[in-house]
Amino acid sequence: MHYSEKYKSAVNIDLRKVGIITNNLSERSLEYAKSLESWLDSKSIRYTRNNVEPDLDILITLGGDGTLLRIAEQAARHSIPVVGVNLGNLGFLTELTEQEAIPALEQILTGSIAVENRMMLKTCLLDSENNRKSDYRYSLNEVVITKGTLDRLLSLQTSVNGDLITTYKADGLIFSTATGSTAYSLSAGGPLVHPGLKTILVTPICPFMLSSRPIILPAEQTFSTCFSPNSNNTSARIIIDGQSAWKLNQQETLLIEQAEHPLQLLAASNQSYFQVLCNKLHWGDQKKNCAERKNG
Repeated sequence: MHYSEKYKSAVNIDLRKVGIITNNLSERSLEYAKSLESWLDSKSIRYTRNNVEPDLDILITLGGDGTLLRIAEQAARHSIPVVGVNLGNLGFLTELTEQEAIPALEQILTGSIAVENRMMLKTCLLDSENNRKSDYRYSLNEVVITKGTLDRLLSLQTSVNGDLITTYKADGLIFSTATGSTAYSLSAGGPLVHPGLKTILVTPICPFMLSSRPIILPAEQTFSTCFSPNSNNTSARIIIDGQSAWKLNQQETLLIEQAEHPLQLLAASNQSYFQVLCNKLHWGDQKKNCAERKNG
């Protein structure tokens, strides 16, 4: 199955085998999975639960954004489109409600559906002292460098394609995609960026200097960060899409760049990006503004 490299395009999917991903700590997710499997049985569509297999036609996640983030790397690697059913709270990525899921699947069976190519990041640790590089880890939202609760400010010398951006003195540093601009980066004062833009955001967490501002740069570049030469820091934690990944030590450099494959996210609802922002972030007079956008 071939997908356009454009941000958004219409595709036809021959729905023969579906992967269902549940949040096993949620009774609501497990119960909904049973009803979804009954519907798939009625349509003679094969399914598997909590396995990402290369021959899947789509993946359906049942939970919040965390459930979707958990399988994003595998889905992107195998070019499996993903649709999220929101059984959590906010749900920027899991846009469908329980009531909208079956109609969305019916739409896939009877015609085309929109798919969005969401850029991902790939990250590795380079040990300059021993000339070793770790395996890559992949993320849809962000890569975060953060200090421990009682540690001193981090001093992070950060460059792009070898050119120094600045040395951030802060509680941490966030490298995020446009998709991740509504996640941790937003909480740290970063800008909102439309997910169709291929950019990497660099957002300091509680910077010491007011002049240390978030910056948006083209995605076709390699970012690197390490402790500055005069830093007293000995280590920091690296968190990838909410999951602890590595410790950053004195002799190591963190490398971040655009991943080769995007996540194919099925846009099964009729909400525009701005309607999602209005509904999720409650901008302005939410009831009035969202009603006007829906009816406009």
